[in-house]
Amino acid sequence: MKNIIIGAVVTLALVFIFRSCSDSSKEKSILKENSMLIQESIKNVSKLVVTEGHFAEVYNYKNSQQLFGPLITAEKKALVVVNADVTVAYDLSKIDFEVQEETKTLLIKSIPEPEIKLNPDFEYYDVTADYLNQFNANDYNKIKKNVRASLMKKVENSALKTNAQNRLLSELSNFYILTNSLGWTLEYKGETVNGNLPDLIKG
Repeated sequence: MKNIIIGAVVTLALVFIFRSCSDSSKEKSILKENSMLIQESIKNVSKLVVTEGHFAEVYNYKNSQQLFGPLITAEKKALVVVNADVTVAYDLSKIDFEVQEETKTLLIKSIPEPEIKLNPDFEYYDVTADYLNQFNANDYNKIKKNVRASLMKKVENSALKTNAQNRLLSELSNFYILTNSLGWTLEYKGETVNGNLPDLIKG
């Protein structure tokens, strides 16, 4: 009888140990799968073109050169009409993040700066130049450089970057929804995200 009781206790102990090991292995497997799912979700987003815009500008170019002192002035000028398509994008494949399986935390360390691309179309009107001060490649390069600088200022002062940031927040909110649904925590800049992404991004 004593042997039977001892055998039963040993059997129960073995079953308990087996189930514990099985549950632990299953939990680790689920944790690993969730970790891989989160990483793949971020990698699959890739480049996000969040907003597009169109800008037009009329640029007056004028260049004067004095020859033989102030006696002779040679001028050249041009009227340039510029139509430019602008896109603002985030390359989310460049997000610096870390998946911490031990604490079930997705840690976003940094977000790349927006990429602004200008595609200007130049049309030249009323191009005139004196014989002693002709248009050359340097003039056209200078015009393009000045126009691009002017357009970039317009983009910075427009609503394009704000709209782009709103689209970015929408995409990052999907990360929050994903991690939250899996029982994980999303952190950005050392703070836990609880749906307050706009405040964290602006900070």
